[in-house]
Amino acid sequence: MPSDASAAPGALAGRREFAGLAVLALAALLMSLDLSVLYLALPHLSTALGANSTEQLWVVDIYGFMTAGFLITMGSLGDRVGRRKLLLLGAALFGVTSVVAAFSTSFWMLFGARALMGVAAATVMPCGLGLISHMFAHPAQRGMAIASWMSCFMGGLLIGPVVGGVLLRFFWWGSVFLIGVPVMLLLLLTGPRLLPEYRNPHRGPLDLASVALSLAGVLLVIFGLKELAKNGWAPVPVAAVVVGLVTAAAFVVRQRSLRDPMLDTKLFGNQIFAAAVIFGLLGGAVQGGSSLLVTLHLQTVEGLSTLGTGLWMLPPTLGLIVGLMLGPGLAQRIRPAYVLAFGMVVAALGYVVLSQVTRTGGLAPVLIGFGIVLFGVGIPLGLVTGLAIGAVSTEKTGSASAVMQTGSEFGVAFGIAALGSVAAAVYRTELTDGLPSGVTTEAAQAARASVEAAETAARSLPSPLSSGLVDAAHDAFTAGLNTVALVGAIVVLGLAVLSVVALRKVAPVPPPPKPQKPASGTAAAEAPAQAG
Repeated sequence: MPSDASAAPGALAGRREFAGLAVLALAALLMSLDLSVLYLALPHLSTALGANSTEQLWVVDIYGFMTAGFLITMGSLGDRVGRRKLLLLGAALFGVTSVVAAFSTSFWMLFGARALMGVAAATVMPCGLGLISHMFAHPAQRGMAIASWMSCFMGGLLIGPVVGGVLLRFFWWGSVFLIGVPVMLLLLLTGPRLLPEYRNPHRGPLDLASVALSLAGVLLVIFGLKELAKNGWAPVPVAAVVVGLVTAAAFVVRQRSLRDPMLDTKLFGNQIFAAAVIFGLLGGAVQGGSSLLVTLHLQTVEGLSTLGTGLWMLPPTLGLIVGLMLGPGLAQRIRPAYVLAFGMVVAALGYVVLSQVTRTGGLAPVLIGFGIVLFGVGIPLGLVTGLAIGAVSTEKTGSASAVMQTGSEFGVAFGIAALGSVAAAVYRTELTDGLPSGVTTEAAQAARASVEAAETAARSLPSPLSSGLVDAAHDAFTAGLNTVALVGAIVVLGLAVLSVVALRKVAPVPPPPKPQKPASGTAAAEAPAQAG
């Protein structure tokens, strides 16, 4: 039961709840921004801390690894000790470790701080969404609240490089960590007043074996998938994925045997919840893979800097936010299944546009196509999360939120690895067929590794061959993007069919009732006069 008074089912939220939502959304934006804000600071880490290229990548990746690994644990822990309490503890830890990261004097100091920041960030997603579902009892308001929270979270991911670039232009590298400190202080100061507490006193203590299994399973799979995406097929990442999947299976088996499991596997018996998880998993996969390739296309084929790429990605991001805010409103008039299907059809059209991009076509087709994709994906993004949370009981919303977020993390990692492998295979085939005659065997062999390697190899060739090799590599990379876009179109159309089949019986979300007008002053004055 909640420790604070909870809203009655269907009750409308007021100013306090919306103020609390604003603080939660701002915190989500800052914590997601930290996933990408370091990209431009990597060269500075080498100069300041002596970090080599491998250590630089680990500083970036460990934050996401720890966040993904602790989502399920924090979702379950929040249900036990109190979602507000755990959220505020996470905010305090995030603020302290951000300061430590900003003033780190060695790689290991920064690495440890980033790892703890990831653990702290893992409290925001399940506890934040769980509190939102508790604060906004009316389905229509809950849908808009979740869409607003998701808009800030997704926006933070995409504006990270831009924010990092601006800060590094005027301040030292540690400044990229300090931007979250004022927000965490705001959350700590206002959270006890604005956010209700919720915990389930009937839950028992955490099963430590389950914690270890879930953490190991998630970390091993995501690590393996990321390594496969970066370096291709190799024994170590493949083994990591296999061991991680076996560990995850052991985690599920253990949950079924526990009287008070950390994750209630019966959630997946709910058709709405199961469909939402599949939607998030596969939707995250195609979006993660296509986002990576679009970003690389802008940097390699179009020749933009990381900061320039981040700036040009802002217009498509606005499409994502518009879609996020549009979805819940449409679901008040149309059955959610058809709203989800509409969004996926729009996304498929955007992928078709991306499938026609050429090396010489310029920025416009890429940005327009990707903007359409993000707009279409945005329509169901917040809505499907709201459907999943609304389909479970209040005491399970923390765990349900954690499962949704973990599924999306898996999806993104899998999409980057799988679709990145598809693009790499197309690149090698197309480059082999398109190599200009006269290119040396050494240069050709080096160029097949990646488009960046091709550009490096081209510098050792005379002018006509050099430009010819670069053009061939750019054509081959663009062909990989085209292929992945077609795969994305097929997957999202499949999700459109899934939504109609699995969710067609879900009724439109009832709109919140309009506030009643107060009695006029004349009528109010007449009543006592007549009584007298």
